[in-house]
Amino acid sequence: MISLVTIGTVLNYLARSSLSVAAPTLKHAFDMSTQEYSWVVGAFQAAYTVMQPVAGYVLDLVGLRLGFALFAVGWSVANMLHGLASGWPMLAFFRGLLGLTEAAAIPAGLKTVTEWFPPRERTVATGWFNIGASIGAMIAPPIVVTCIALWGWRSAFVVTGGLGLIWAGLWYVLYRSPTEHGGVGEAERAHILGDRPIVSAEAPIGWRAVLFTRDFWSIAIPRFLADPAWQTFSFFIPLYLVEVKGMDLKGIAAFAWLPFLAADAGALLGGYYAPWLMRVFGTSLIGSRKIVVATGAMLMIGPACIGLTVSPGAAIALFCIGGFAHQMLSGALITLAADLFDERVVATATGLAGSAAWIGGLSFSLIIGALADTIGYPPLFVCLAVFDLIGTAVLWTLLRRPRAEVQGA
Repeated sequence: MISLVTIGTVLNYLARSSLSVAAPTLKHAFDMSTQEYSWVVGAFQAAYTVMQPVAGYVLDLVGLRLGFALFAVGWSVANMLHGLASGWPMLAFFRGLLGLTEAAAIPAGLKTVTEWFPPRERTVATGWFNIGASIGAMIAPPIVVTCIALWGWRSAFVVTGGLGLIWAGLWYVLYRSPTEHGGVGEAERAHILGDRPIVSAEAPIGWRAVLFTRDFWSIAIPRFLADPAWQTFSFFIPLYLVEVKGMDLKGIAAFAWLPFLAADAGALLGGYYAPWLMRVFGTSLIGSRKIVVATGAMLMIGPACIGLTVSPGAAIALFCIGGFAHQMLSGALITLAADLFDERVVATATGLAGSAAWIGGLSFSLIIGALADTIGYPPLFVCLAVFDLIGTAVLWTLLRRPRAEVQGA
């Protein structure tokens, strides 16, 4: 099941990453400035931000099987429509449609983890499905550049969108919860469900049960501060390498995927890091998540130094450290929603925290669009590290719930 979610996440991020790879071509085709490009990016981010809590609520309401399939069909069609754009305003409109439908990916992934894994194993499972984000971004450069070279830029969106339609059908046919899956024996089902807290059926659910809690803000604020890094890496690495470091499209196809390969390693090692801390040092469930986040935040000092580099290779190396660091800390922050909230509202909680994250990402993307051509990128890269260090301090200060510690015992 986690493999199925991972493939879906790959295709989700392949669709959204297609724009950044095609950005140099589209800027020329539509005569776009960097600020106009940031508005196109912002249309996606604004729609994604608004829709995440709605998508999470829909998934909690109708279930993963139907809900995730419908959203996957939606994002695939929206991505294919990009090929009809005749200017940057129309491109921004289609980008907004993509944001509305892609918003279900992370809430659906974490809801799957919550349904299929006990608390101690959730960071590992989250790490595996979270690599889909970086794999999708990693394979986008060669796929999109090849499509542009062979059939023109419009084909890149049709191809990447069409793959999502195939996956949507597979998800609907194959997905079942552990209580419904015929291949799950009683021993395995007991392992999955055995160490979860018993929650009263009368316990409050819905967005109010999530939003008005200290637990929620302990993860929402760090995610608000962390996500600008991933949005910057996803949407601006190719543009930065072309405009500042002088790389061409062939160079982008050859090397721009490396930071996302490093991000895969960060997602996986971060996932295994938390249970290792628990096993070797006796760290509590929540404490292990905090240490993972702190480690990733310290590593973000690497990409803060990109402005000191001269060669494209050195810049890419520091982007790799940033990709590794961000996915390490991001996986722990995302998993905390499953640790802190009942599974009936976990997608809602993830969606609400995701909205906070994307508000941060959208705001910073617009700042890049407004300032990159005047002050340059280096000061903005420094901000990314500062944000994560502040977010770590907030997490350690706010998250102090004994109940959450006991849940993973």
